[in-house]
Amino acid sequence: MRTIPNPDRPQSPLAERFARVRDLSVALVAPLSDADATVQSMDDASPAKWHLAHTTWFLETFILRDFVHGYALHDDRFPFLFNSYYEAEGRRHARGRRGMVTRPTLDEVLAYRRRVDAALLAALPRLPEAALDLITLGCHHEEQHQELLITDILHLMSENPLEPAIWPAARKVPVEMPGPIGWIAGQAGIAEIGFQGEGFSFDCEGPRHQTLLSPHAIADRTVTNGEWAAFIAAGGYAEPRHWLADGWAWVQTQGITAPLYWEERDGGWTRFGLDGRRAIDPAAPVTHVSFYEADAYAAWAGVRLPTEMEWEAAAAPHDAAGGNQLDTAGPIEPRPSAGGPAFFGDVWEWTGSAYRPYPGFTPVAGAVGEYNGKFMSGQCVLRGGSCATPRGHARASYRNFFYPHQRWQFTGVRLAKDL
Repeated sequence: MRTIPNPDRPQSPLAERFARVRDLSVALVAPLSDADATVQSMDDASPAKWHLAHTTWFLETFILRDFVHGYALHDDRFPFLFNSYYEAEGRRHARGRRGMVTRPTLDEVLAYRRRVDAALLAALPRLPEAALDLITLGCHHEEQHQELLITDILHLMSENPLEPAIWPAARKVPVEMPGPIGWIAGQAGIAEIGFQGEGFSFDCEGPRHQTLLSPHAIADRTVTNGEWAAFIAAGGYAEPRHWLADGWAWVQTQGITAPLYWEERDGGWTRFGLDGRRAIDPAAPVTHVSFYEADAYAAWAGVRLPTEMEWEAAAAPHDAAGGNQLDTAGPIEPRPSAGGPAFFGDVWEWTGSAYRPYPGFTPVAGAVGEYNGKFMSGQCVLRGGSCATPRGHARASYRNFFYPHQRWQFTGVRLAKDL
């Protein structure tokens, strides 16, 4: 199924972008059965079917319902099923019970998408600027859910004893193990941080403001699988002095001994991916590690994690659309760097910064003001995008955030040190 704008009407860049984004979501779930798309593997993950419907509910609610006179909801039961966390939109189905929604079926959800897409594209030429801004937000919102789709499908398949592959393995180009980490002297003194310029940004990326950076250096690459295997071999998961207190408690209670999806088989480390279980690539960036693990590795290495301010100052001159990011549905995996400091793609990079508002931050008015601000508690900031981040979605000021124990996303580690 493709979301094709009406060929008889000149198309705006926004209509074309909307169609591309919506088509990619459908392509990502193409290998799934209805059962695959319905099951929920843990409370942090959502069924693929729910992602498809929720992103459609967002568009139907905030654009068609609120800006198109006479629009009738596709199904007046769907707002309860597919609202995520918008308190202003009323009651909603419990997050941990999303896997119980066996109906509507995947085909019915895809029909819902088609109906909403057609209505939105038909209304587009007549919509006011405020609605167009919400369509742009809706595209970026769906791109976030595309990454969640991929990581939630990965977690689901890892729980299947058959460990099924969704896509074939990507063609491997042999890459030598990188040399020792190099260090880039970071900006020191007063720096400006936060989004500026034209184009889209989320409200949590601003306001742009000044911050003081102490003399420091930041690694020219992320930590590799081979380096992480050395950390394990050195007893990194068994030595409490490397760990924060909460991290050590998590390791002990959860029995953590390696990154998520790693297992020792036939005398070596393997990982599970959307191409099935395979030997780890020692030259590729380590991924699926928590903030606790990232911080412990840095302590073991005698350094630290960068602050988000240090990271942004270092990454700003680099191409945010470069690196290994998501372009099409297909093989998705972090891969060894082609050389040079790559700040974008492959793995999200944990920082040592708490996800808190910038000075002067004010949530936007209305229900969409719940998008970011109310989550600024107890979470840690990640930067840079991953192999599952749609290309063009991230930028130097982009602030991703997760709880310190979470690791089902493509999360990795870049080191920093004081000078």
